[in-house]
Parts: sequence; C-alpha cells; structure tokens
Amino acid sequence: MATATQAQPKTAKKAAPPKVQVFLWDGTDKKGNKVKGELSGTNMTLIKAELRKQGIVAKKVRKKPASLFGPKKKKITPMDVAVFTRQLATMMKAGVPLVQSFEIVADGHDNPSMRDLLLKIKGDIEGGNNLANSLAAHPAYFDDLFVSLVDSGEQSGALETMLDRIAIYKEKTEALKAKIKKAIKYPIAVVIVACIVTAILLLKVVPVFQELFAGFGAELPAFTQMVINISEWLQEWWIILIVIMIAIGFTFAEAKKRSPAFVDFLDRLALKAPVVGDILFKATIARFGRTLATTFAAGVPLVDALESVAGATGNVVYRNAVNKIREEVSSGTQLNFSMRATGVFPAMAVQMTAIGEESGALDTMLDKVATYYEDEVDNAVDGLTSLLEPIIMAVLGVLVGGLIIAMYLPIFQLGSVV
Repeated sequence: MATATQAQPKTAKKAAPPKVQVFLWDGTDKKGNKVKGELSGTNMTLIKAELRKQGIVAKKVRKKPASLFGPKKKKITPMDVAVFTRQLATMMKAGVPLVQSFEIVADGHDNPSMRDLLLKIKGDIEGGNNLANSLAAHPAYFDDLFVSLVDSGEQSGALETMLDRIAIYKEKTEALKAKIKKAIKYPIAVVIVACIVTAILLLKVVPVFQELFAGFGAELPAFTQMVINISEWLQEWWIILIVIMIAIGFTFAEAKKRSPAFVDFLDRLALKAPVVGDILFKATIARFGRTLATTFAAGVPLVDALESVAGATGNVVYRNAVNKIREEVSSGTQLNFSMRATGVFPAMAVQMTAIGEESGALDTMLDKVATYYEDEVDNAVDGLTSLLEPIIMAVLGVLVGGLIIAMYLPIFQLGSVV
C-alpha cells in the first residue's frame, strides 16, 4: 500500500508545455497575390489554421532554419516587462480577452526572448492556469510583488485596473533607476577616458620628449623630471598595473555576489557619499512611497504591503527600517509614528503619511510623496550633470595641460638661455 502511495505523484507529473518555434510560410491572399512571412507557434497545423483565419491559402510552411553560429538571444530587461505591462493593461481596458491580448502583444514585440516568454505564459493560461500562477512560473522576470498584485486584481475582478497601476509603478521605478544610473555612469565614464588619455600620453608621447631632452646635457626642471619618472615607472609596470586592476574588479564583483555583509557595507557607504548619496537617499524614499502606495491601493493589508516594500527599497538601511516599522505596525502602532522612530525618513514624508492616515487617503498621500521625491531626483541629476561638466573639463585641462607644460618647460628654458 505504501509503495502505491509513493508511486502516485510520479504518474501525476505535469507535462512540459510545447516548445514555441518560428515558421516561414508562402501562400496566396484572397485576391490571389503571392505573399510570404513568418509566424510563431507550436506546430505547423496551428500555423496553417492561423493563416486560414487571415484569409491566406498556405502553399508551403516550414521551420525557420537556425543561424550557423546559433541565435544570439537578447536579454529580457525590466523595461521590457514594464512595456508589456502597459500594453496588456491597454488591451484589457479596451475589452480584448486576456489570451488574445497576449497574442497581440507578443506578435508586436521586438525582443524575440520576450516574445517567446509571452507565448509560454499564453500557453499556460490556455491550459487552465490563471494569470498570477502563469507569471509566478517565471520569477526571474515577475517578482513576488508583481505576482501578488496581479493575484489581487484577479480575485477582486478588477484586473485591468490593477495592471494599469502595476504599469505606472514599473514605469516610474525604471525611470528612477535610469536617472540614478545617469548620475553615476557619467562621471565614471569621463574619469576612465581621462585615465586612458593620460596613460597614452605617458606611454607614447613623454618617451619621445625624454629622448630629445637627453641631448640637452642640462638638468631638467623638477616638474618635468617628475613626469618622466612617472612615465618610466608606467612603462615598466603597466602590465602588472592592469592585472592588479582586473583582479580588484573581479574581487569586487565576486564579493558583491557572495557576501551580503559587503553589499550592506556598500549600501551604507553609498548613502554617505557626497552629492550622489543625497540622490540615492531621495530615490530610496521615492521607491518606498511608490511601492507602498501601489500595494496599499491594491487592497493589500498594510503589514503585508510593508513586507513587499522592504525588499523594494534597494538599500539595507531602509530595508531594516521598514522591517522594524512592520513589526511595530503589526502590534498596533501608527505608520507615521513608526517611521519617525527609525530616524531615517525625512520630516515631509512622515507628515504626509500622518495626514494620509488621519484622512483615510494613505495611498494618495504616499503617491504624492513618491512623485515629489522623484522630481527631486530628476532635478538633482540635472544639476549634478551641469555641475560636473565644467569640473570635468577643468580636470581634463589640468591633466593634459600639465603634461604638455611639463614637456615644453625645458624647451622654454633653453630658448630663454639662447
């Protein structure tokens, strides 16, 4: 009897969904004109049936041959998910059935990887799964917050409204991430270019002048001699220097992957960084407000909503603070009191939360908090960019100009002697 019971789950194993493939077809339309194209589907029979629906008589249908070196699939980005959510919300609001909405969105998507993912989800829905469970099967692209909000929308019968809220949330979140990346990447890129230019000058240009100065037979100025010494050192050790830099980069990347304590240290350090720290602080408050407003408006209980918010803040300081707030709120403390007790939330965010709790419009007030700090991040990034441009030009001028002056200084002195 025990053997039969143990064997039963194995027989009930769910079959894998059919693989979606791309088919090339040739045929004629209703007017008899020759037409051709490609369609995605699981088999030739379904492709022919789809062509018949479009009034096309298929003459030839075949699988699309694979590329010689194999297809290079594009990664599915969070922005792809945001665009899909917006398109699906629009389709649902227009009254298009869910399965057909997936088909339309998939056919119009430029990213083949995203198209395949949407067709897989469509197949799961056609097989009897609801949307939330179909999305939950792909956690790499749809996190717990996304799935729980969709589940709430399905249970309340307002899926199109919930999808619209999720779309707004994803769009705002990705826009905020893009601003943060812009604030960080721009100065880093310029510093890297400045280092490369300086290294080229020291390795290629300075040695030419050094050979010229060797024939002078006179003592070189201190500034010129210092630059020549740096050039000689770099010529001797540049390979080792590159190896050390690669090793440091690899160690840093591995530490970020494997050491939560190191990641927490970086999070705390980032908030204390000059200029950029203030932008990250405002972005974190904006994410807190946006995520809590979206989940609370969706009907998720406040304690459960705070659990989702903790993971969405993106910084260990605020993740720990939100977890502490959640514990206090679950024991009966008001949200604004708990926020003030942590000491990491700005007074404006706390006051707006208090007003929302008193007026019964917490989601609206939190949405206003998110919008305010998103605008603050936008202004701060624009201000940082305009501030950095003259500073970067000055630094580049000092580096390149200093090297040129160091090389021509002996020539100027020689000219004054003559």
